[in-house]
Amino acid sequence: MEGMTREELQKQEDFNDEMLPHLDALFNFALKLTANNDDAEDLVQDTIVKAYRFFSSYERGTNAKGWLFRILKNSYINNYRKISKQPQKVDYDEIEPFYESIRSEQSNTTDMESTMYGQLMDDDVTGALTRLPEDFRTVVLLCDIEGFSYEEIANMLDVPIGTIRSRLHRGRNLLKAELTEYATRRGYNRED
Repeated sequence: MEGMTREELQKQEDFNDEMLPHLDALFNFALKLTANNDDAEDLVQDTIVKAYRFFSSYERGTNAKGWLFRILKNSYINNYRKISKQPQKVDYDEIEPFYESIRSEQSNTTDMESTMYGQLMDDDVTGALTRLPEDFRTVVLLCDIEGFSYEEIANMLDVPIGTIRSRLHRGRNLLKAELTEYATRRGYNRED
């Protein structure tokens, strides 16, 4: 590429080799956190930009996926804090045509999240997972869905491993409580 030094080209090649294989996992995690396709894409883009900018602080051969997940999680938290401090703004003139168009029609709710979760879990399971408090949901997703170890999650979230165990235990118990009726409807009988 014209105008790039040999070091810049090497950095770009190394970054592509180490980080880009994890884009799908990053997007899936971002989508689970944000529950919105556009927000997930923005979060992943922000994560990749930050990862590239700070790639010199990454140690090659270590857990690239964990490093990216930590950047993504921190970006999500920072964005959430920034947004939560802003008052809600709605311009009725902008949403009125949309409201009028859906008021009398049946809306089609096919979106990326429904498609993704629909292939893996029923709406009841997805809903129960979404209703978990964020700290518990994040740990359950990272451990049970993404397959990270307790130590990796503790490093990503910058909390003690005991906190991870506690949140995972409490999160699983909250899910269990929410899904007991669902399991019974599906024919899963718990034998004590």
